[in-house]
Amino acid sequence: MKRLVWKDLDADGRSEALARPLQRVDEQLQAKVRSIVEEVRTRSWAGLAEIAFELDGEEPREVEVAPLAEAARQRLSPEQVEAMEFAAERIRGFHEASLPKDFSLETVPGLTVTKTWRAIDRVGLYIPGGRTPLFSSLLMLAIPARAAGVREIVAVTPPRPEGGLDDLIALAADLSGIRRIWTVGGAQAIAALAYGAGGIKKIDKICGPGNAWVAEAKRLVSGEVGGPAIDMPAGPSELLVIADDSSDAQLVAADLLSQAEHDASAQVLLVSCSSALADTVSTIVEDRARSLPRRDITEASLKRSRIIEVADLDQAVEVANAYAPEHLSLAVEPSAALIAGIRNAGAVFAGPFAAETFGDYLAGSSHVLPTDGAARAWGGVSVYTFLKAMSVQTVTADAASKIARPAAVLARMEALEAHARAADARLQVAA
Repeated sequence: MKRLVWKDLDADGRSEALARPLQRVDEQLQAKVRSIVEEVRTRSWAGLAEIAFELDGEEPREVEVAPLAEAARQRLSPEQVEAMEFAAERIRGFHEASLPKDFSLETVPGLTVTKTWRAIDRVGLYIPGGRTPLFSSLLMLAIPARAAGVREIVAVTPPRPEGGLDDLIALAADLSGIRRIWTVGGAQAIAALAYGAGGIKKIDKICGPGNAWVAEAKRLVSGEVGGPAIDMPAGPSELLVIADDSSDAQLVAADLLSQAEHDASAQVLLVSCSSALADTVSTIVEDRARSLPRRDITEASLKRSRIIEVADLDQAVEVANAYAPEHLSLAVEPSAALIAGIRNAGAVFAGPFAAETFGDYLAGSSHVLPTDGAARAWGGVSVYTFLKAMSVQTVTADAASKIARPAAVLARMEALEAHARAADARLQVAA
């Protein structure tokens, strides 16, 4: 992990210290994604099937999850099945409890304005798969969508290297109320959801994390006129840990490694006001990385990761807000004073016992969070992701007679005469 001292960096140096890996904005990658998206847009199923066969080794298939879910229950130990069921229950409980309530206010006697919530009709869920199928992401997406009342959910995930749907994904789908999943991944899956292709229906919003290809495809299709909404920019994972002399170096190192093993493009940062702790953590991380099953991925990620030494915890919070991490671990105790100063983070893990792993699997809130600094303006997936607010105005005759004249005055101030006359007309009806 590269070592930097914050006070020694100028503005450009600080910006570079907090920069994401360059491959996330690689121009060649962007051009390839555009080519894939355009192929699916223009050739529909034929283009999708051709690309999928080339990249995944098989054409997309819609798979019934029930048989595979049952096979998973038979293959797994009771402890493993119970752990997934436990996670699903926690996630469902949290999101059902967080459903918003309608709100009404009489802004003028007789004029009532209501904010009411409606679920999005059709949502596409992207579940990372391939070598490491992330069944937890399906739980974190589908359960909030179900809680929100989405009418139709179209789930896609890359096929296994040996082909077909992973049975762990199928079990998570079964626990989430998803009956069928399409085995297709990458930018081509995002394009299929955006435009429709064969049996994959065009959807209204795309949700779910993915690699740089998926993130770029989501950005691209959402920018088109009439294109789908997206949940947020959600690319390769990232974690920033704030630590001081009171922090447990073993726990800090464990959390950093837990994110570094996600993806070679994942990024982890340690921000500490303790040089001694930073030394210890660096040694532990380097040593433990060698023993991990995903050593190559972890070490590739660590090459892009950094240790930033700061003067104190207040400066550490400034660095965290500037970076706006997907995950922020406050490995200090007490941590409450720091929480108040945090403005930009997808999820905060407060105190030494709050492992980021708990948030990844079973704390309750979704682990699908904004990356690449998007936490400055975006929040993580929740029931709100799958809802839209709609205002409803009801007006009595008496209220109309009171508000029509000022409304007409305002309209004429903007030279919108037809608007003014529509307000005037209410005076005649209400009289």
